[in-house]
Amino acid sequence: MSPWLIGFGVFFAYPLVSTVYFSLMKYDGLNPPEWRGLGNWEYVFTSFPQFWPALRNTLWLCVVMVSCRVLFGLGIGMLITKIKTGAGIFRTLFYLPFLAPPVAATLAFVFLLNPGTGPVNALLEAAGLSAPAWFTDPAWAKPALTLLAVWGIGDLMVIFMAALLDVPKEQYEAAELDGAGPWQRFRHITLPNISPIVLFAVVTGIIGAMQYYTQPIVASKVASGVMGGSGVTFVPGYPDDSTLTLPQLVYSLGFSQFNYGAACVVALVLFAFSMAFTALLMRRRGGLIGSGD
Repeated sequence: MSPWLIGFGVFFAYPLVSTVYFSLMKYDGLNPPEWRGLGNWEYVFTSFPQFWPALRNTLWLCVVMVSCRVLFGLGIGMLITKIKTGAGIFRTLFYLPFLAPPVAATLAFVFLLNPGTGPVNALLEAAGLSAPAWFTDPAWAKPALTLLAVWGIGDLMVIFMAALLDVPKEQYEAAELDGAGPWQRFRHITLPNISPIVLFAVVTGIIGAMQYYTQPIVASKVASGVMGGSGVTFVPGYPDDSTLTLPQLVYSLGFSQFNYGAACVVALVLFAFSMAFTALLMRRRGGLIGSGD
């Protein structure tokens, strides 16, 4: 077990203990750390205005974006398993967006959803529908990020397809003989058999949402017209902190403001929420897996 213990100590235990230590210190990365006690915690929770919007946005993404990804991934997986002709083509088409680099995919989505020149709004207006401002509107920025996440559900589609193909066909045949409809078959046969995979998809999705950084920071930069560069200051979260997430605060506090103590506090909050969500879901795992007995 020594290789695992060394890896656990070097890459998990030591960074975690160091993060707790520096959260109690005043440290800018240049001068020796000075004891501050709970001062960093008080600053983040009471005096740092961007913390609570970032926390709300991160929790919103964990609930809404993860739910949409799991539901659409399961739906597409079920659809492709039912297709008799051309299943390989559809499987490839749905999986390809997942291979797109996050920065390139985000740039493409921002331009497609541009309220003035984007083709999506042009089609909506041609159909007589109101066209949202998407990434330039605080009310639509997070739904636009959710659309981007749902577009790249190829990974979940493949996982759910493998789980669906492993469901015993004899159970479906017996249910049909008993007069069970499509919903009854899904509820009492499909869902209990694939519940461990659903749990895996939800847990990994929440962990990924807690680390959501690249897409919102790129989208906010492009939508605001500030792409960075020498002498250019960019405040993340455009518009109106609607795309601000906790990982962005960790980077901004630590590497832009050199306030490593406050950055460690935000990192520990992220860790606590990730552990809480995972523990809650794992506690219900027995009920999910055993729901078909």
